Amino acid sequence: MSFAHGVPREYALRQYTYTELKARGLGSQVAQLVIKKTCHAYATIAGLVKSGRLQGKRAVKARSKPVVFRVDAAQAFDDRCLSWQHDARTVSIWTLGGRLRGIAFTGHPDQLQVLEQHRKGETDLVFRDGNWYLLATIEVADAEENTHPVDFLGVDMGIVNIATTSDGRNHAGTGVRRYRRRMAKVRAELQAKGTKSAKRKLKARARREARAVRDVNHRIAKQLVASAERTGRGIGMEDLAGIRDRVRLPAAQRGELNSWSFYQLQAFIAYKAKRAGVPVVVVDARDTSRRCPRCGHTANANRPSRDHFACVGCGLVGPADQVAAVNVRDRARMTWAVVNQPMVADTPQPAVGTSDKPPASAGGS
Repeated sequence: MSFAHGVPREYALRQYTYTELKARGLGSQVAQLVIKKTCHAYATIAGLVKSGRLQGKRAVKARSKPVVFRVDAAQAFDDRCLSWQHDARTVSIWTLGGRLRGIAFTGHPDQLQVLEQHRKGETDLVFRDGNWYLLATIEVADAEENTHPVDFLGVDMGIVNIATTSDGRNHAGTGVRRYRRRMAKVRAELQAKGTKSAKRKLKARARREARAVRDVNHRIAKQLVASAERTGRGIGMEDLAGIRDRVRLPAAQRGELNSWSFYQLQAFIAYKAKRAGVPVVVVDARDTSRRCPRCGHTANANRPSRDHFACVGCGLVGPADQVAAVNVRDRARMTWAVVNQPMVADTPQPAVGTSDKPPASAGGS
């Protein structure tokens, strides 16, 4: 109906479909959710086309036919259609055959506690890999921000070392890189087969790989934020937006650059820091790995190899990633000082045509 009448918006589609949905057995609230789900699908397609992620024949194909949902596609429920009993750890869900009560759910104890205290909004019912999942929205209040950090913890991000701090702590990415290379080899073998079974396994492995990388990023972000919170510092990070377009690498290394999940790690650090009240400053990433933090000399010769830094100006030597993290820390200090410096009141200026000198006496020269 949305495609036939060209009405991708919720209110307009409701006029065409609400009465029929009610007549076919849906409750009023579920009917509203179904209409909303359809509108969101068309809005997603329009957004992909507008952003350029769908182009050419793919864009024409996506917009030339109605949206079709899988039988096991996710479905949203609000509190009228799905209720939680946290003490009994069960849920009650509305279905076409009536309300199902006493359905058990489980999760990590910490997650269950957060769920009970902070759940808000709709819940999605998802069928994935033979299991049913409830994806609940959590809204946790941010802690009061530390407006007077004693210093900043600089964080340099890379592919070989996922994150290196100005304190010298290194979160190596060796395990992740090894895991990705193994998955790439398996992926190439499955792609060569091209069967339906191989394609199903490809999707499952892609989700597994994404979960593994996400888990590593969560752990690193949690440790960085905990260290900054414990010492009363803020966190300084590089602005790496657009780095894939700026950097030119050999073909053998492009795959690693494209799979680099720095944005996800930075997003995890940002929201965890916000919850802990730790200020985050994003600074310019240019020359952080080539600048000497002692004398300020910047040159390609300062970086004789990927792992080593040796300033040709003053002779400072150290691990290259830690030196870059120190530069990030220094820039974060400067940025915070400039942004948060006290406002200086402007000195009042005399009005045009007036003078701050006393008036001359009559008859004076």
